[in-house]
Amino acid sequence: MVDLSSKTVLITGASQGIGEAAAKTFVEAGANVMLTARSSDKLENIKRNLGDRTEYFAGDISDPNIVSELIDCCHAHFGALDILINNAGTIQPIGLIHEIKPEDWSSVIDTNLKSVFYTTNSVLPKMVKNGEGTILNVSSGAAHNPLTGWSHYCASKAGAAMLTQCLHTEYFEYGIRAIGLSPGTVATQMQLEIKESGINQVSQLDWSAHIPAHWPAKALLWMCSSEADEFVGREISLRDEVIRRKVNLI
Repeated sequence: MVDLSSKTVLITGASQGIGEAAAKTFVEAGANVMLTARSSDKLENIKRNLGDRTEYFAGDISDPNIVSELIDCCHAHFGALDILINNAGTIQPIGLIHEIKPEDWSSVIDTNLKSVFYTTNSVLPKMVKNGEGTILNVSSGAAHNPLTGWSHYCASKAGAAMLTQCLHTEYFEYGIRAIGLSPGTVATQMQLEIKESGINQVSQLDWSAHIPAHWPAKALLWMCSSEADEFVGREISLRDEVIRRKVNLI
């Protein structure tokens, strides 16, 4: 197992799904974990279950001022921030382009793309000063394939995937490791929302087709190790059996 003792990890979207599973996985690996999401009640409950090496900050990370407060809070509490996991994401409302209100479409972009820039922008100065850091962005197959009703989600995830590549291009020489993870379909609340929409082929998938949230959590932990260095600057997919074997999922 990857040993992250003395390392501090910030996980966005940590109140449920992949983020919650990742928090548990990283604590088990010895890391200090800063949790963030909008729901303070959910975060407080997760912190209670995971123990003293966790702290939480409730807020809307689509607001750059909130992000600045979050990063300051992490450094103040743990004295460091070594690994950033940009996991927060939303897909609602699902609908055709002409059906979605501009402000709702924009809100998805704010959460799925702009927040990735805001957190990355805020953590980079100290990471660069320290000469090391890992930034992992949770992506999606939707970043590379158009899907009916998901124009906002596809566009935002495509932007975040390109941001991963830009991050590598600009900061690899300063010791920053940037990798994207496309987990495939995961048995989370988002999949329940997709199922309920009845739009496009993903909503028609049987629940058994979705992987459990602890799979991408384990992949994110593995991506923090030197074994994943060959994938720096790229996006890996949990649909790939080679990756699944490397992560010891199969």
